[in-house]
Amino acid sequence: MSKKKHLVVLSGAGISAESGIKTFRDSDGLWEGHDVMEVASPEGWRRNRALVQDFYNQRRKQLLSCRPNQAHTILAEMEQDFNVSIITQNVDDLHERAGSSKVIHLHGELSKAQSSLDPSLVYDLDHWEIKEGDLCEKGSQLRPYIVWFGEQVPKMDEAIQIAGSADIFVVIGTSLQVYPAAGLVNYVPALSQIYLIDPINPSVGLSKNVIYILENATSGVKTLEKMLKT
Repeated sequence: MSKKKHLVVLSGAGISAESGIKTFRDSDGLWEGHDVMEVASPEGWRRNRALVQDFYNQRRKQLLSCRPNQAHTILAEMEQDFNVSIITQNVDDLHERAGSSKVIHLHGELSKAQSSLDPSLVYDLDHWEIKEGDLCEKGSQLRPYIVWFGEQVPKMDEAIQIAGSADIFVVIGTSLQVYPAAGLVNYVPALSQIYLIDPINPSVGLSKNVIYILENATSGVKTLEKMLKT
């Protein structure tokens, strides 16, 4: 039996948007009516902890009513034919709920909490709300397990290793404007094929071997599936 090719997917907000999860980069820079620096920065947390906690509690509650879409499902089904690794900029769990078995979240996960004192202390949440007074084992307040602006991306090194072993690299629903995640494409081996799925051709110079699929996530992943089968 021949070894399965390594299919690496970098997914962004565009794939989750089709499940009803709102993004802030498409329009006015607001995320659910808030300036992103109010709710996605250490400074915002220090200024108004209650606002930040409530914001992410509402995002978790919203996520409960969202379902994986066909793009998520098809990527999960591709594990039958490929060794699939998903690197996502999204903080939802839709890839996992669709059945994908290897998912790395670069920017954190809504379904988890972390210590505000020790970032290495991360906890699974079995409910949608983090309350004031919910403490880690060291006695500090729990905060959202989200990589905020200005914070290090702890799983970046692992993502670089995965990108560097890709036979096929697929970018879905991201404008390749958010770094360091956007730089992952630079670690893809020179002979590997890159597919970029997005309705808008991003204004970034990709010197590698790139096939553009100018469609939204769901229809683009269907097109990708057909192309990979031929």
